[in-house]
Amino acid sequence: MYFNHNDKKALCFLTALILIASLMVFVLTEDDDTIGEEVLTTVAVNDSTSSRTEGRAHASRQPVIGVPDEDLRPRELFAFDPNTADSTALLRLGLQPWQIRNIYHYRARGGIYRKPSDFARLYGLSAHQYKQLLPYIHIHPDYTMTAAEYEESLHPEEKSEPEKRRSNKLAAGEHIVLNTADSAQLTRIPGIGKGFAQMILYYGERLGGYVSVDQLDEIEDFPSSAKAYLVISNPTPRRMNINKLTVGQMKRHPYINFYQARDIAEHRRLHGPISSLRELSSFPSFTASDLSRLEPYVCFR
Repeated sequence: MYFNHNDKKALCFLTALILIASLMVFVLTEDDDTIGEEVLTTVAVNDSTSSRTEGRAHASRQPVIGVPDEDLRPRELFAFDPNTADSTALLRLGLQPWQIRNIYHYRARGGIYRKPSDFARLYGLSAHQYKQLLPYIHIHPDYTMTAAEYEESLHPEEKSEPEKRRSNKLAAGEHIVLNTADSAQLTRIPGIGKGFAQMILYYGERLGGYVSVDQLDEIEDFPSSAKAYLVISNPTPRRMNINKLTVGQMKRHPYINFYQARDIAEHRRLHGPISSLRELSSFPSFTASDLSRLEPYVCFR
């Protein structure tokens, strides 16, 4: 086939257009593939990052097997009154913020903890926490009795004669043995109502038994006139071995504070077992009076 000059020019121009068009299609296709790969890569990376983040968030919400959700051991142990303790003190004792809010709500509604066992009703308080806190719950006398009981304890003589006979109070010269008396017997003492009777029994338990009726003066606002109706007979106080007890165990006794318990433990560490309270007289935390009143309640082996 013969092509003239114009035909050849047209054919070359057409061929060039076809090559240019093919090249553009190739380039555009390559760009689209590249863009598609970049988009897929970005999505994959984002999905991977999101999955890891969600995984960590999910893991953080899941409890770790074998590890409790909260530490049930109190951070510190010290005497406190749940009727008056503030949030700072309650946090130091290891209570959770929501438990503290429950205490505040209970008190705001007029609730009163009249005895240590009342604190066991705190919602969410575990038996483990309660057992550790129980020795340190000290209810102030203002909260252990009602206003009527308190007024009665202040003015027992104002009862009429029939009321006095019905109350079966002790007459002058009659006595009750302090270490064996129960609540019903103690309330027969003029000036002693249910509130003071509970305090007498509670303090005697903390001491390990009374060795003198004068120890009742250590109860806040105790009516001294009531001591005339009480006697001590063959006291056998419960003794604690200070060579074996921990600091925390020793300071639960009313006659040993934290610093004295610490000094006892330090003396044992440096010098071995204690054989006499006189060995503690060199510590400034102990006075002669402290050692004298502590003597009936300790043993060394």
